[in-house]
Amino acid sequence: MIYDISHKTFYIYSTPVSQSHHIVRLAPREVVNQTIVQHSLFIEPTPTSRTDGVDHLGNPASWLSIESKHSEFVVHARTGVSVEKPGDIDPERTLAWDRIRDVLSDPNCQPDLDVMRYLAPSRLTGADSDVAAYARQSFKRGRPTISAASELMSRIYNEFEFDTSATDVSTPLFEVLATRRGVCQDFSHLMLACVRAMGVPARYVSGYIRTYPPEGVQSLLGADATHAWVSVWSPESGWVDMDPTNNKVLQDEHIAIAYGRDYDDVSPIRGVLLGGSEHTVAVSVDVVAIEN
Repeated sequence: MIYDISHKTFYIYSTPVSQSHHIVRLAPREVVNQTIVQHSLFIEPTPTSRTDGVDHLGNPASWLSIESKHSEFVVHARTGVSVEKPGDIDPERTLAWDRIRDVLSDPNCQPDLDVMRYLAPSRLTGADSDVAAYARQSFKRGRPTISAASELMSRIYNEFEFDTSATDVSTPLFEVLATRRGVCQDFSHLMLACVRAMGVPARYVSGYIRTYPPEGVQSLLGADATHAWVSVWSPESGWVDMDPTNNKVLQDEHIAIAYGRDYDDVSPIRGVLLGGSEHTVAVSVDVVAIEN
């Protein structure tokens, strides 16, 4: 499946910005089942300097400096990506979750740093006793890792309500668990906290998902959005992507942009401004699937 993605972000400042510095993560990762066809990034005003590279977690990123006075800031990413379905995995034939720590601590194993860095809790995925208790309902002793994680994903999907008005970026995890409401970011953080509390590596994935308008209704331009899901590791399968918002083990309808410990690591645009005072922001995303 090939996808054509347009992601526009508009900032309007109440007073002019005299100088700004930004990091932009809107280019997709080159991963096993995902190939970049093309990518371009339009910035207005034109940056005084721009450096393209990868961040400390291996995500493509652009560092921008704008030294001209401006009242608007526009970022438009255009991306073409080819996505293939991953190979089949039998969740019941993965290592028991309570043996994962033994594997990772085995001096003969020498696990990749890319696995170990996603074992510890992060600022947004710290697990208290309530989170651990919620996780243990799925992580019974001796249960295969991916089987346990799949059930956890399904429980979050069935027991929590998607509600865009219930949370914001500052809502703590304990509140999400108590109210059982939130959005994809909240559900992903909760699943990460649960899995890591059981000693299993898991990472936050930001990207896009193919959406389907209701039958008989035309898709609206700009109506798509960024998405978030979770990737869980086991020795036999490697990383397995799971979407608790939609109760899906990923096939070819998700496009990965960045991996991180939580949202803080992968926010699409982050910056420091001199001036600007208050601002408004508008985001327009289109994900168009082109059948192979």
